[in-house]
Amino acid sequence: MRKIKELFRRENGNVLLLASVALMGLLAIAGLVIDGSKLYMTKAELQKIANAAALSGAQELTVENESVVRMIVDEVIAKHDTEATLENVEIVMNDYVKVSLKDQVSLTFSTILGIDYVDITADAKASLGVMGRAFGAAPLGISDSLELIYGEKYYLKVGSGDSEYGNFGILALEGPGASTYEDTFRNGYSEELKVGDIINTESGNVVGKTSLVVQEKINSCSDPTERDCERIILVPVYRPYENDSNKIKQVQITGFAYFYIEDPMDERGTVPGVFIRRTGTGFTETGAVDRGAYSIRLTE
Repeated sequence: MRKIKELFRRENGNVLLLASVALMGLLAIAGLVIDGSKLYMTKAELQKIANAAALSGAQELTVENESVVRMIVDEVIAKHDTEATLENVEIVMNDYVKVSLKDQVSLTFSTILGIDYVDITADAKASLGVMGRAFGAAPLGISDSLELIYGEKYYLKVGSGDSEYGNFGILALEGPGASTYEDTFRNGYSEELKVGDIINTESGNVVGKTSLVVQEKINSCSDPTERDCERIILVPVYRPYENDSNKIKQVQITGFAYFYIEDPMDERGTVPGVFIRRTGTGFTETGAVDRGAYSIRLTE
């Protein structure tokens, strides 16, 4: 009987020891899970901020002053109260912005393993690409044979007669008709245009409709640096696709350009303005010609 009692005492002691070891193991695993979740959440938040800073800064890569890009990156970082995490900002104008962040995360349960903190890093690189697909285009087009000098004044021909034959054209994006053209010019083309698309030209009289919408756009914006300024229109770039009796009936899209409307439509039936280099909402597409319209994408 005494031997049996001693056996039970030894087994109870072993069970208690095993239970203690198992409990410590579970606590360690739980601690690692908690610390791991903390690291994951910090990494995700840091990456989100880096992405936002790089994408926002890349919007101004076409301006002349690099300090404008850096200012925007700093503003995004400050908005998230993470100035202390900023490690480096690399800017190559007309190409990319790279933002590097680093944060030191204090651990809780992992300290029993001698790990007090872990450095978390996040890098984001936003690059420019030639725009080859886009929504919201205006029903005005320019030939890809036209040499663009950014900042120099151009006159988009919409009246009767031939100003510079083939260099400018009215496009029937939503279909024929002056009213349809007016709505498309005012609001932008509702569907996506991309390199390679074949578009019909508009042969009707749209001078009055153009003049009306041009004046609306001029009245709506006085600062061309505003990102949503309606005086800046996205213009399809094309090459003639089908001619009939010395008139272009269809064109093929080869790219996009941005045109800033400077003045009201004149008596010659032209829209005065300048072509500008600018980023906007769109996508890159193989074969798109570079006419100053760029999309932004994360490349790292």
